[in-house]
Amino acid sequence: MSGDSANNNAKNPKPLFDLSGKTAIVTGASRGIGEAIAMRLAEHGANVVVSSRKIDACQNVVDRINESEGREAGYAIACNIAYKPELQRLVDETKKKFGPADILVSNAAVNPYFGPSSEMSDEQFEKILTCNVKASHWLAHMAAPDMREKKDGAIIIISSIGGFVGSGAIGAYNLSKAADLQLARNLAVEMGPDNVRVNCICPGVVKTHFAEALWKDPKIEKMMTQQLPLRRFGDPDDIAGAAVFMASPAGRWMTGQSMIIDGGTLISMGGL
Repeated sequence: MSGDSANNNAKNPKPLFDLSGKTAIVTGASRGIGEAIAMRLAEHGANVVVSSRKIDACQNVVDRINESEGREAGYAIACNIAYKPELQRLVDETKKKFGPADILVSNAAVNPYFGPSSEMSDEQFEKILTCNVKASHWLAHMAAPDMREKKDGAIIIISSIGGFVGSGAIGAYNLSKAADLQLARNLAVEMGPDNVRVNCICPGVVKTHFAEALWKDPKIEKMMTQQLPLRRFGDPDDIAGAAVFMASPAGRWMTGQSMIIDGGTLISMGGL
């Protein structure tokens, strides 16, 4: 072992993926990608607030987390991300239960419209921008003061490979996900001097309720996945490991970046 390596290990004895003692908030965590991320963060030692609109669904995930970890590792808080006061309550209640958030995973998103943008209502467009962009902006700035005071924090925004391509059917959704990429870059610049890291994860098609139109029919799924290098759509747990990396000491020198996890979709098809 080199002298430099020995010195680095002495300075950083904590295991690379250890989240013990950390507090995490995960939005949209009652199912799908958010649920998988919440489960894995808890597995690596974090206390996790599971949030979505429906408290019963959140509590079901919390019960599974607590049973799996053998401790009170999870806590359920209902929150509608479209409303700024509810986001503030989420941050405040988390602080009362587990202490200030060290990790924020902004995962919840909506897509209320499918079709050409010329036929989309103003209300639908506003809902997409509010839930998919504004909410992440608001929540990041609500959680950031405690992170900046501690000189440590990780904010993770779940974007999409849709942020890299055009679409005649989900154009507004893709627009919002492209905005998330820039939001992460801006926040990374602003918060970096206080050691708060901000990154995006960009999933491809993952087999969740949100994307079930693309995989629920086995024939459509087979046709589409035959064109992918890894020959399958993703599972929620395929995304969770990246969140653990970004939240943990392993990701301590990564900020303002976008990690694409899509089974090779973009390199082979340029999108779906």
